[in-house]
Amino acid sequence: MRKIIVGSRQSALALTQTGHVIADLERLCEEHGFDFTFEVHKIVTKGDRILDVTLSKVGGKGLFVKEIEQAMLDHVIDMAVHSMKDMPSELPEGLINGAVPRRVDPRDCLIATGAASLAELPQGARVGTSSLRRSSQLAALRPDLTIEPVRGNIDSRLKKLESGEYDAILLAAAGLFRMGWQDRVTAYLPPEQCLPAVGQGALGIECREDDAELRKLLALYNDEQTALTVAAERTFLGALNGGCQVPIGAYAVLEGGGSGEAAEQGGTAAGKSITLTGMVGTPDGSVILKETCTGEDPVKLGQEVAGKLIARGAEKILADVRG
Repeated sequence: MRKIIVGSRQSALALTQTGHVIADLERLCEEHGFDFTFEVHKIVTKGDRILDVTLSKVGGKGLFVKEIEQAMLDHVIDMAVHSMKDMPSELPEGLINGAVPRRVDPRDCLIATGAASLAELPQGARVGTSSLRRSSQLAALRPDLTIEPVRGNIDSRLKKLESGEYDAILLAAAGLFRMGWQDRVTAYLPPEQCLPAVGQGALGIECREDDAELRKLLALYNDEQTALTVAAERTFLGALNGGCQVPIGAYAVLEGGGSGEAAEQGGTAAGKSITLTGMVGTPDGSVILKETCTGEDPVKLGQEVAGKLIARGAEKILADVRG
């Protein structure tokens, strides 16, 4: 019997996600005759250590994954469960995404006190988010709001809201769903209003490329249609040389429904078209560039949408953000 060491950040959300994945993999082991056990190894990342400034000011890519990936390369751990939106578009040599499980709700959501929707927030309301992507789109929708940074895990952010530091906060719906806290959601922001982060709602199960035994198991866990749509988004991100700390959003859907719906219908993505919408905005929301294209090849599609935004000045906006 082989023990698989699974690396995870030590936040409640990261450990919950990792626990869900291990439970799923244990069922697959039983069904398909893999003789594996699993053990969690907690790792603190740079993004976890620095909580007093926004991610955009910390700078760099892979703020929540670099230390975990190094542990994998050093054979301290065998695999890791990441929120896909935290993963850089390019992985270190020797590591691969062994599986992209079925995506859950990709939308951002509003959690507010005293308002039932974004439109109902009073003028000048304090809204907490440390995402330049969210603050850019929020400022374009409601330039009257006061957008303030908020860091920390989901629980600490909710407590700051409850203590009156903010009138509302923006979070990824997926994290609340995975924690079983979906009843806290005040309103969901549709992608037409606020494009999600690349890969939001999806997980990436990373492992070493040469671990053939583990890769066979992870291949059974991969959701082909989610992997396809996320690949289009990640190609788009890579073409813009972006990361989670710049104002970039993207969301891809398969013909006939969102990636989650399509995955639940079963079958493969062969012959189905993908529609990808990408955005780049200025941090103050004064400029929001969006492009939508449709195609069957996720790589070509991601490059096409990025190319159209670059032609409209996206690179200048991102260069200014990076300083």
